[in-house]
Amino acid sequence: MLKLSKLATAVALVVAGSAAVAGEVEVLHYWTSGGEAKSVAELKKIMQGKGHTWKDFAVAGGGGDNAATVLKSRVVSGNPPAAAQIKGPAIQEWASEGVLANLDATAKAEKWDELLPKVVADVMKYKGNYVAAPVNVHRVNWMWANSAVLKKAGVTSTPKTWDEFFAAAEKVKKAGLIPVAHGGQNWQDFTTFESVALGVGGVKFYNDALIKLDEKALTSATMTKVLETFRKVKGYTDAAAPGRDWNLATAMVIQEKAAFQFMGDWAKGEFSAAGKVPGKDYVCAAAPGTANAYTFNVDSFAMYKLKDAGAQKAQADLAASIMGTEFQEVFNLNKGSIPVRLNMKMDKFDDCAKTSAKDFVDTAKTGGLVPSVAHGMAIKPAAEGAIKDAVSQFWNDDKISVADGVKNIAKAAATK
Repeated sequence: MLKLSKLATAVALVVAGSAAVAGEVEVLHYWTSGGEAKSVAELKKIMQGKGHTWKDFAVAGGGGDNAATVLKSRVVSGNPPAAAQIKGPAIQEWASEGVLANLDATAKAEKWDELLPKVVADVMKYKGNYVAAPVNVHRVNWMWANSAVLKKAGVTSTPKTWDEFFAAAEKVKKAGLIPVAHGGQNWQDFTTFESVALGVGGVKFYNDALIKLDEKALTSATMTKVLETFRKVKGYTDAAAPGRDWNLATAMVIQEKAAFQFMGDWAKGEFSAAGKVPGKDYVCAAAPGTANAYTFNVDSFAMYKLKDAGAQKAQADLAASIMGTEFQEVFNLNKGSIPVRLNMKMDKFDDCAKTSAKDFVDTAKTGGLVPSVAHGMAIKPAAEGAIKDAVSQFWNDDKISVADGVKNIAKAAATK
């Protein structure tokens, strides 16, 4: 159980409660790579500046599966951390168990309802109460392109529609290069799939088919067109794609071996690390047909119920710090994402981030801001896993007809 550090206990006894209570804050996360670890260190510094003791509980494994297993055993044994990195519908699943803390006092004091788009705030709430604090926004429906490859292939403008995209891909192929860099993991397949679904079908179709899991939408003529387009994209990938990690696919674009990649904005970190400049060496643009939409992936920390007063105070300060301008700026500059706060200054960010931030604000107003299914933001894990499997089977097996692909996805969506 979290408790006051020895020093804080001694201080508290001496001042007999006249000063703010300091406490230990234990944070479970899976940010262990370079930029991520740097960002966590920043949060630790902010918390120590408030007089709290930081206890780092890092569990390696980018997707967070290992962290989730460790978290379950801690909560079941009655010894939860103060905060854990959890996102999407998993937040509500934990809240329904009655183990998450109510953050409304902090949220009200910090004006979270005014600072967050409603669609994002709703993900952080359970039955109308805040139980988690959002850290950032990743845009998922990005298309990355190498400027030199496009020039070599004679592609003069960034494709804005799927027809334009396939015309460009054909030119790249004729130039002897790989049109689409892709890696063979189900979440990568689905990252491409949801961008195709959004680009072909639009926001309403995306919501009906992939979020509401409406059978009519899932079996519609639009879904048939989505799968036909998706399969056509597959035809422009290379034979070595299966099993390839996403960052190796990004490296193909950076090294001028491939023209395009469909991937969230964490890919930008790879371009930046390679010293590449947006607008000059590479292009970041919304996937074809999705310029007026934005699929979001928001990292967040759910806060667990604690008994100790010092730990509770530290936890409230942690929630406020996560949403504070200082951390939002530093963290997102390191991570390639953008601040989740709507009123942030973006002058230190690059052109891709500035575009992302503008589109985030605009789509929040127009209804084009939608959660990413590929990245665990939209539907329950069981249905998400089943649909991902059906989509990857279709992607990997050309013998599965489009009609059967549609049936398989609709059947998977019915998984409870």
